[in-house]
Amino acid sequence: MTETIKTLRDNPTFRWIALLLLALAMFCAYIFMDILSPIKDLMQETRGWDSASFGRMQGAEVFLNVYVFFLIFAGIILDKMGVRFTAVLSGAVMLFGGLIKFYAVSNSFMGTSLDQWFTNHLNWNVNIPFIGDILPFADGMPGSAKLAAIGFMFFGCGAEMGGITVSRGIVKWFKGRETALAMGSEMALARLGVATCMIFSPFFAKLGGTIDVSRSVAFGVVLLCIGLIMFVVYFFMDKKLDSQTGEAEEVDEPFKIKDLGKIFSSLGFWLVALLCVLYYSAIFPFQKYAVNMLQCNLTLTPGEGFWASNTVTIVQYVIMLIVAASSFASNFSKRKGTKLGLMALAIVALMVYCYIGYMRGTAETIFAVFPLLAVAITPILGNYVDHKGKAASMLMIGSLLLILCHLTFAFVLPAFKGNAIGGTIVAYVTILVLGASFSLVPAALWPSVPKLVDEKIIGSAYALIFWIQNIGLGLFPTLIGNVLKNTNPEGTPAHELDYTWALVMLASLGAAALLIGIYLKAVDKKKHLGLEEPNIK
Repeated sequence: MTETIKTLRDNPTFRWIALLLLALAMFCAYIFMDILSPIKDLMQETRGWDSASFGRMQGAEVFLNVYVFFLIFAGIILDKMGVRFTAVLSGAVMLFGGLIKFYAVSNSFMGTSLDQWFTNHLNWNVNIPFIGDILPFADGMPGSAKLAAIGFMFFGCGAEMGGITVSRGIVKWFKGRETALAMGSEMALARLGVATCMIFSPFFAKLGGTIDVSRSVAFGVVLLCIGLIMFVVYFFMDKKLDSQTGEAEEVDEPFKIKDLGKIFSSLGFWLVALLCVLYYSAIFPFQKYAVNMLQCNLTLTPGEGFWASNTVTIVQYVIMLIVAASSFASNFSKRKGTKLGLMALAIVALMVYCYIGYMRGTAETIFAVFPLLAVAITPILGNYVDHKGKAASMLMIGSLLLILCHLTFAFVLPAFKGNAIGGTIVAYVTILVLGASFSLVPAALWPSVPKLVDEKIIGSAYALIFWIQNIGLGLFPTLIGNVLKNTNPEGTPAHELDYTWALVMLASLGAAALLIGIYLKAVDKKKHLGLEEPNIK
């Protein structure tokens, strides 16, 4: 039966254009989020950031969100002011923070009186477990790391506000339709930003044969400008939708603090929130160290000639886009022959991509494969949840894969040290499986939230989950940095660190998430939360 088109939301083309605008904005945000991750070694060599300083700077991204409760306020703003206003505001805040971070790592800042002031001040030394680890500043951090942390705080406010806004926007445009497919597709496309970052951040830092880490951040700032433009275009599109439906952007009733009680009283909400913070704490903080971890555990020989040229960087990125586009499009093809052809193209292109990564001999080009399998299977998983359900089961499988991957990185990969081909194959397979895990959990988790709370407080529910998640995202980059500092002799070169205990810590998070997932499935069966039921009925 053909759907009657009355509004932009009823037209599949415009519905997916709205999704594309939101996804592109988050694509740009994801690039900036990890813009320094693949050049951790360069930050140590050129700016004096050791693992502890690097970890605190990375953890600062969520400091204001969690401990000044900005993310809770963001949810209230979203509920009161609506999707489009909050989207543009989030884009502007991200750009503001990005500009501060760019100045902090630029040559213009180095050696200035402001640099000296930051180096000598904000030395928050607290020798209390947990409290000392969540602070963004500490004695011994270079001034550039402290100012970069401040900029990253503002960026984090905008990024997380953008995250809950995009989730709410997708619910608005897709409710009763392909909600899980839309959310999964948005996350898959946005997370191509991870691969883009891994490929181009080192590219710009080393451009022209001279190392300048500020060029990488400048690249990210330009993309944040593009992301803001995407949100502005979405603003007018969303406004047109409301004029057609006669709906007001604001919620029908003003937000009340007591509404939070409806969220807090939901056991299902708490289990999903706990699973979220455990799972994501083992993924996003790991991304910030993954390239350096591979540098320490793989025997890599940097390519020469063509393999070391800027041209091969562009070629590899184009092939990556072919992998992503063909695998993603195969999910929507109605003809079996076309679907198989696109899948075959994706597999061949992926093999070529991996070969180029091996020949280039750099860890960042190997880890860049991380989101590619996610792009291929996230729409499949989202479509499955929409039509078949089984969200709670997917959460369990994703957590199990997470455990296996981190344990492989900890104990199997180091055993291949000295074996370039074997180590690279193990790394590629493990990274791809981790990407698959990264598809299973988000595709099942986020579409489950509307089943647990009332529609008018969905924005606040997403904000609370993001707030709880951000506690882990702020804590674990610092913890990883501290574990590395404490388990490696002082002065250990950036490419010779032992990551074993840091990875075991991340695997334990996956084990806890698995236990929560098992309990969540039992609660769903008992209380009929609907997590195992399809979204489209």
